[in-house]
Amino acid sequence: MTAELETVAIGGFGRRYPTMVIGGALLGLVVLASLLAPALTSYDPLKPSFSQRLAPPWGLGGTRGHVLGTDNLGRDILARLLYGGRISLALAVSAVLIAAVAGVLVGLVASWGGGRADAVIMRVADVQLAFPVIMLAIAIVAVVGTNPLALVGVLALSGWVLYARTVRAHVLTIRSLEYVEAAYTLGATDLRIVLRHVLPNTVAPILVIGSSQFATMVLLESGLSFLGMGIQAPRPSWGLMLAEGRDYLSNAWWLATAPGLFISLVVLGANLLGDGLRDLLDPHLT
Repeated sequence: MTAELETVAIGGFGRRYPTMVIGGALLGLVVLASLLAPALTSYDPLKPSFSQRLAPPWGLGGTRGHVLGTDNLGRDILARLLYGGRISLALAVSAVLIAAVAGVLVGLVASWGGGRADAVIMRVADVQLAFPVIMLAIAIVAVVGTNPLALVGVLALSGWVLYARTVRAHVLTIRSLEYVEAAYTLGATDLRIVLRHVLPNTVAPILVIGSSQFATMVLLESGLSFLGMGIQAPRPSWGLMLAEGRDYLSNAWWLATAPGLFISLVVLGANLLGDGLRDLLDPHLT
């Protein structure tokens, strides 16, 4: 009986929030496949095999040994996709977490401190928003280099502004509510009010922003790698695989198609998940 109730509850949740379920499933599938890369493929993503160069996918003239075919150096595309996913997804997750923490802290300082601090922080945010993200990232990478830590810093730097402005707007609204004034009257400190009343009410927008930012970070990292400013060969990365396959579109289209599909699945899944979280967490939409 309990199992039947749980099944009904899960089915009802899926019907009520289909975008969240579909997005989470797409994103979870790609993440799980990347984590289980050693179990899903026995090929080394870095080891070339020139006798197997440009082998087509299975079903299009290729063999089951290389389900998605091989690249211009004979490396298995599936192996490079899965191991490259580890790199691309890890960079995106790290950047989202750092940007979220930094943006929330900056937003709290700007809204709670007010005055000159608020004005300075918001003007800095406005200046950064005036620059195209990809151009800002390229300029920074050209100075600090293309190592993974530098890439995470660049990605995080491009994303903190959205968190800061959103948190600032929510905190300014929350500060004027009656229960916050009542907490002050009862002698609550600023730190207690922030931790007990302010931050819990900003979790919903932060989660929604984080899901959409994850998609943005994946696209930005892939774009930098495509331009040669991100992950460097021979390490696999989805953007780098796209760049390597663009010269073979006429005779080996699968080189660029496979990483492009993986990027599209992750971005679609993250955006759908974000829409579902917004519907779930916003009481005005339920």
